[in-house]
Amino acid sequence: MKTIVVYYSLSGNTKFVAEKIAEQLDADLCEITDKHFKKGRMLYVKGGMAARREKLSDIKATKSIENYDLVVVGSPVWAGKIAPPIRTFLVNNNFSEKQLAFFVSIGGDKPEKTFENIRKTTELEAIIEGLGVTQPLQNQADAQTKINMWCNKLKNEIII
Repeated sequence: MKTIVVYYSLSGNTKFVAEKIAEQLDADLCEITDKHFKKGRMLYVKGGMAARREKLSDIKATKSIENYDLVVVGSPVWAGKIAPPIRTFLVNNNFSEKQLAFFVSIGGDKPEKTFENIRKTTELEAIIEGLGVTQPLQNQADAQTKINMWCNKLKNEIII
């Protein structure tokens, strides 16, 4: 089974989780970038407002998901929702012939609302419950433990 981990990361937290998941699943990585979001103080305000309004953005992906069976998608949580670049990626791709799994990096400890937002956006169900990792760069050991457990569960649930 060919697997890809797709992620958007501004602070590096989601990238950290994506890289660890890709290692565990022997998967390729695909980074999503937003052509208009530039780092800076106002980005968090603008990004949070765009996430809350469920706006789409102009994105670029480093790889296509076309030849992959399992797509693992990761997003930071902004204003309780997925980041606009990931929302755009989910809306613009066809997942009908793919298996999906989701993870988020969060500042708090309640990712359930964000996973509901993902389900609403995709109208698809993930293979397993999503993974929420709180401040992974600050809590790397705890993050690694959660990632390992989640990846093992995912490997046991894959059906292809």
